[in-house]
This record gives sequence, structure tokens and C-alpha cells, in this order.
Amino acid sequence: MGELAVRELPLFPLPDVVLFPQEVLPLHIFEPRYRMLLRTVMAGDQRFGVVRWDPQNQTMADVGCCAEILHCQTQDDDHSNIVTMGQQRFRVLDIVREAPFRVGMVSWIEDEPETSHAELAALAGDVGQALRDVVELTGKLIGKPASLPNDLPDLPRELSFWIGAHLGGPVADHQQALLEITDTSERLRQEYELLDQTRRQLAARTVLKDTFQPQ
Repeated sequence: MGELAVRELPLFPLPDVVLFPQEVLPLHIFEPRYRMLLRTVMAGDQRFGVVRWDPQNQTMADVGCCAEILHCQTQDDDHSNIVTMGQQRFRVLDIVREAPFRVGMVSWIEDEPETSHAELAALAGDVGQALRDVVELTGKLIGKPASLPNDLPDLPRELSFWIGAHLGGPVADHQQALLEITDTSERLRQEYELLDQTRRQLAARTVLKDTFQPQ
């Protein structure tokens, strides 16, 4: 075990932002408390926790994702532009300090081991096809071809995180719930339902567009 199961982690609550593992998140740091957080983190292991902040309810999510700083550029006014990448997910057990910035006691969380790799691979295949259909139908509707990136993950867990991070529309409303799931199959199943629903809606709109398009 390279990591302690529980550790203190500086927390950066971001309004309506959900970071997933292996996703890149650029940030502009300008508030004094977060400039202090950045200095503290850069002097340590260059990691902090990104947690979704709900502006309506003024609440912070219990589960977030650790961000590792890949690049940091500090300007003359002490504002900084940083590029981070999502690492492990964590659960906030307790808030140990509020000032000068929030620090939480967190425990790392991982997906449970899968019992059937064949079923998981088949499910990932179905999700991948639904994703390709949604992208293709979207391209038809907007009148210009759309495509998926060449480096789309092929491993089921990584694919499930990629979809959670990149899909807007209906998936965006479920991002926090998808991040919190600790079963890859369950995350993929929920994403398939969302993608399939979107695919049906787009297919119906495509038919309407073809029907009523002037000849």
C-alpha cells in the first residue's frame, strides 16, 4: 500500500464542478485563501481535493477527487494559472480546519473488484456503441460531422469516468452521483440508460428534421 488509507487534504470547493480521475482541470487561482492553499500544496506533494459546491443549497459534496498539479504559472499580481489532473476519489470524513483554507480528513475510495470480466466488457461495448450513436446523431442534427477522440479509454472503469466527465446534457445532472458509485458495472449501466435515452430522443429529432427539410 503506497498510500495511507486516511489523510488530511486541503479542499477546494468549486461551484457545480465534478472532477473525475484522469481528467484535466485548468484553474485560475486569485482568492487570497486559495493562493495560500496553492503555496502550501506546491511546498508539499502538489495535491489537493476538488469537491463540488452546491451554490443553491450552500453545501459541499461528501465525495470529491484528488487533483495533482501538473503545471503552475504565477503572475506578478500573485494570481496563478494551474493545470491539474484528477487522481483518486475520496470521501470527506471530517473538516479539521476552516481557515485560512478548508482542510478535510479524507479516506480514499476505489471501485469494488468485478466478479465477471466478460459481462463488464460486454456492458462497456454497449455503452461505447450508444456513445458513438449519440455523437453521430448529434453531428447529423447540427449539420456537421462530430467524432470521438482517438484516445477514448477502452478499459471499462476508465471509459465510465470519461463519459461521466465529458457528456453534457442529461449526464451533467448526474455527475456527482456517478462519481460516488463504487461499482464500475453500475456506473456503466446508469450511463447506458442516460445515453440510450438521449439516443432515442436524437433519433426522433433526426427523423423529424429529414421529414420536414425542404427538398
